[in-house]
Amino acid sequence: MTSTALHRSTVPAESVNPAAAQSPPSAAQVLRRCRELAAPALSEAIDTLHPWVAEMARYALGRCEVGGAPADHSQGKGVRQALAVLGAEAVSGPADAGVPGAVAVELVHVFSLLHDDIMDGDALRRGRPAVWKAYGTGPAVLAGDALFALAVETVALTPQAGFAVRQLTAALGDLVRGQADDLLFADRPWTGPGAVGAGEYETMAERKTGALLGCALALGARLAGAPGGTVTALDRAGRHLGVAFQIADDVLGIWGDPSVTGKPVHGDLRQGKKTLPVLAALNAPGCAELAGLLGVSRSLDGAGARRAAALVERAGGRAAAVREARRHLAAADTLLAGVPLAQGPAAELRTVLSALAERTI
Repeated sequence: MTSTALHRSTVPAESVNPAAAQSPPSAAQVLRRCRELAAPALSEAIDTLHPWVAEMARYALGRCEVGGAPADHSQGKGVRQALAVLGAEAVSGPADAGVPGAVAVELVHVFSLLHDDIMDGDALRRGRPAVWKAYGTGPAVLAGDALFALAVETVALTPQAGFAVRQLTAALGDLVRGQADDLLFADRPWTGPGAVGAGEYETMAERKTGALLGCALALGARLAGAPGGTVTALDRAGRHLGVAFQIADDVLGIWGDPSVTGKPVHGDLRQGKKTLPVLAALNAPGCAELAGLLGVSRSLDGAGARRAAALVERAGGRAAAVREARRHLAAADTLLAGVPLAQGPAAELRTVLSALAERTI
């Protein structure tokens, strides 16, 4: 988040890396290390697909152009991969124990993005034509289906196959429920008996965003041999992170710097998205003007979006969203503190969680 930090880690620097106490790794460095660790296995998995489907998968990952020519486009930070690796390391397991989980959750994440872009009608994904625009809707659906199947196969081949498949499919079920709620929210009114409540929103965010983050941590830990209590705590921590992550995304979607976020200013307001800052503002006294403005049209023009943003902030919607994100991040910290974790990896995990919720990477 650009102006208000949600959380600052209090882990001493020397616990991150005793050999380099003065320069603990940044979140970006941790994410890069984990991506590089998982990259060969991810490539090998994709290579098993039908060549055309594999090309679409590589395109989605930024590794090729349409037609298959190699490319190196930035296509995400690899957050879910990193959480799987860190989940394994945090329970004192070898980093590579978490790699199958890292591959599986990344495949699921890409699958969900391919289908989300179709459902939302988004023509661009990180500055390039979305897969459905580049290859067609049918092929993009097929590629998403293939990635989903490959993710399940990946964890089914691990020594903890029974648990891993159940964990992944449960997260997928929650992801679908969250996406369904998110789509249905668009047709519900801003105010009145049918309005979306803040509690409903947070349940949606936990399912749509948090389920896969929790699954990543849990898979990494279980594949490294962690006991059930620790695995459950890590899953719950990831779910809290997901809600904080989504709320931070909401704040950036209204007030973020486009040069940093890659999104147009006030983009979520222009699209009429039900986000927590707006929902919180509508519950504050004196919200009639905001409610009237949002009720005029499902999409606002530039002037309308600017006015709505000002009204949301004046009503305390932005501050309320930041407080709620902090609460969820603190809950994740509490869960991590309640189970035995290796000091260095746990510190790196907290660094990543804090940066994700603050969007400082």
